[in-house]
Amino acid sequence: MTMGGPEDFSHFINAVIDEKSFDKISKYIDDARDNPLVEIVAGGGHDKSKGYFIEPTVLLTKDPQSVTMCEEIFGPVITIYVYDSDHFEDTLRLLDETSPYALTGAIFAQDRYAIELATQRLSNSAGNFYINDKPTGAVVGQQPFGGARASGTNDKAGSYLNLIRWVSPRTIKETFVPPNDYRYPFLAKD
Repeated sequence: MTMGGPEDFSHFINAVIDEKSFDKISKYIDDARDNPLVEIVAGGGHDKSKGYFIEPTVLLTKDPQSVTMCEEIFGPVITIYVYDSDHFEDTLRLLDETSPYALTGAIFAQDRYAIELATQRLSNSAGNFYINDKPTGAVVGQQPFGGARASGTNDKAGSYLNLIRWVSPRTIKETFVPPNDYRYPFLAKD
C-alpha cells in the first residue's frame, strides 16, 4: 500500500484530516507502544513533517477493555483481541458492552449459526453491520450509512431515512361529507 497525497489516486492511504486528529491518533499508538498488554504487530509510525501521515497500524491486545478497543479512532489503526472460541457468546456480550460507540461492525464466519447469533446479539452494537466484508466504505446512495449510540443518531446518510431527520412530517385530512355521528361504523352492533 502506498501512502501519499490524495491528488495521486494510486495512493491507498493519505494523511489524516488535520493536526488535531494526527496528534490524537499518534497518542493512541504511542500509548499502545508503552502498554505491556499491547503489541504493535504492523506499522506504528507517524510523521507530520510533510503532512499528517500515520502508517496503517495493527495492534494486538490481551485486554478487551484497551482504550483502542473502546474508542472511535478514525485513523488507520485497528486493534485485534483474540477471543477463546469456546466462549463465543461471552465474546458477543463483551463486544456489545465494551464501547459506547456503535458505528460499524463485522463478523467473518462460515458457520451460519454463528453469523445469525452475532447478527441478533449485536443488533445495537453497530449502525452498519457487515457479514464477511470489510466494515468500511459504505457507498452513499447504494448503501445507507449511520452509527448508533454515541456514534450518531443512526439516520443513515445516503438514504431516505436521513431525510426524515430533517423534515417535520405533517398529515392533512379533509372530509367532504361531514360526520353525523360520533361513532365509527365498525363499532356498530350486528
